[in-house]
Amino acid sequence: MPDKTEIEAIARKSRRRSPAIWVVAIALVIAAAAIWYWQSSGSDAGSVRYTTSPAGRANITVTVTATGTIEPVNTVEISSELSGTVREVDADYNDLVKKGDALAKLDTDKLEANVEHARATLTARNASLIEAQVTLDEKKDAYERSQRLSDQGISSQESLLTTRAEYQRAVASLDTAKANIKVAEADLKLAETDLDKSVIDSPINGIVLDRSVEVGQIVAASLSAPVLFTLAEDLSHMNLKVDVDEADIGQVAVGNEAQFTVEAYQDRSFEAAIVQLRFAPETIDGVVTYKAILDVANKELLLRPGMTATAEITVAKLDDVLAVPNAALRFAPPAETQQEESGASGLLGMLMPRRTSSTSRIPAAADGAGMRSIWVLRDGIPAEVKVRTGRTDGSRTQILEGDLKEGDAVITDMDTAQ
Repeated sequence: MPDKTEIEAIARKSRRRSPAIWVVAIALVIAAAAIWYWQSSGSDAGSVRYTTSPAGRANITVTVTATGTIEPVNTVEISSELSGTVREVDADYNDLVKKGDALAKLDTDKLEANVEHARATLTARNASLIEAQVTLDEKKDAYERSQRLSDQGISSQESLLTTRAEYQRAVASLDTAKANIKVAEADLKLAETDLDKSVIDSPINGIVLDRSVEVGQIVAASLSAPVLFTLAEDLSHMNLKVDVDEADIGQVAVGNEAQFTVEAYQDRSFEAAIVQLRFAPETIDGVVTYKAILDVANKELLLRPGMTATAEITVAKLDDVLAVPNAALRFAPPAETQQEESGASGLLGMLMPRRTSSTSRIPAAADGAGMRSIWVLRDGIPAEVKVRTGRTDGSRTQILEGDLKEGDAVITDMDTAQ
């Protein structure tokens, strides 16, 4: 059994070996962590895969979407200028009518009586004219005779003045009679016009869209002009009125062709063309739009007034131009950023390089010269290329200039294995 002196010697040797053992242990840990880091970094770098699409020639059709309603080219609301009781209704919904066709008739008893009264008045005025003419001739002869007698000194001056005044009054009475005849003729014309208006005629060739009158109904035109019929002119030719957003109005022009669909025929598209762009703005819920009128052929009468339509207006057609997918303009490689200091500090942080991490990929906007960046895969390495873009159809964008050739593999996306 070792004595006390030997035990103290062994303890002193153990204390001298402890610092060296700990240093070796720490070094082994650091080496293992470094090996793990570099292996994992190399594995991540090697697992990046790029999705590419070749730049190529394409036909690009630029469209603007707008919604609106189908409406007749001309809609007429027919009222009655007269008050009275409706005696006949000669037109109904969907009836085809021609200009001058009777739609309804009012009771005419009172109107016919007014015409007869006006005619009788005119007859009386004509008789008054004849009487005034006879009186004028009589007073004229008396005045001329009194004037001759006065010249001969036989008649007094007072008698001459009296006959002259009577003659002048006869002239005025004749003028009054003539004026009364004109008034009577006008009254007769008004009465006949009212009688004619008791028959409510169609002013256009068209179709009856709405009827709001029945036999026996009393029409009170003195209060407000009641709408009795609504007619649409020629439904084989209609208008599509759409609202174009203020952001798109600069691209749209008169003459642009369009295709539209309606809910009733979702599997069919109809042709149209812009014939008018209105300058007056319409603001609904803070959104500013402008009305565009499109001409529509409706020979099959499939389209009806009031149908909601969604139109694709063609504003530009580009044939055989260099183009890339829009995803290429949205792609940007990840930016490398250093890990936060809190992830590696002290001796381990000093000895081990920090791992890099990726931030979100945000494509760069156009620069001051209007050039944008896209990325092309060349020899397996992404290369940045500056290009100037043109029109887009929503999936592909025209390339106007830049170091990009047909067939170049433009990068649209990338992913990294987990």
